[in-house]
Amino acid sequence: MPDPIIVVPYREEWELEFHTVGQRIRDSLGDLAIRIDHIGSTSIRGLDAKPIVDIQVTVEALEPIHAYKEAFEGIGYIHRADNPDKTKRYFREKPDSPRTHIHVREQGSWSSLFPILFRDYMRSHPDDCRSYAELKYQLMDKYRHERETYVEAKEPMIWEIMRKASHWSQTTGWKPQPSDR
Repeated sequence: MPDPIIVVPYREEWELEFHTVGQRIRDSLGDLAIRIDHIGSTSIRGLDAKPIVDIQVTVEALEPIHAYKEAFEGIGYIHRADNPDKTKRYFREKPDSPRTHIHVREQGSWSSLFPILFRDYMRSHPDDCRSYAELKYQLMDKYRHERETYVEAKEPMIWEIMRKASHWSQTTGWKPQPSDR
């Protein structure tokens, strides 16, 4: 049986975990990593989340994968070739290591901007953060051992938030700030 879904109150150490892993990625990939960003719920101060640090690494091109795969493997991350999302390459921690999801995306792709816009919007909209956290707790209780169903059930709210974020980006002139690492 897969690990149960657990949502916990925001933890300050998530930021430190990101900086530690992000620096290891920067040291290993160097200029191959155009950006290294803390994304997902753990990147939003005050937002309750699953205790898994998500990191997005932006590269010039996804292929050839060998240009960066060995670097990730050298610092303890495993390529998950079975990931069905063709807009990224996905790496996970080795067993018995802190949970970390690394999403490698191509510079300029819509999929690389989506999580950064979501993060930046949520960082400045605490009411949406509260609503999103409430939903995550409800879904955790309902789908504790059904990860795919949990993720799918969050989608309507994520898309509603992104509709708001799109409007917010237009009224504020949003653009991604410099890379986190």
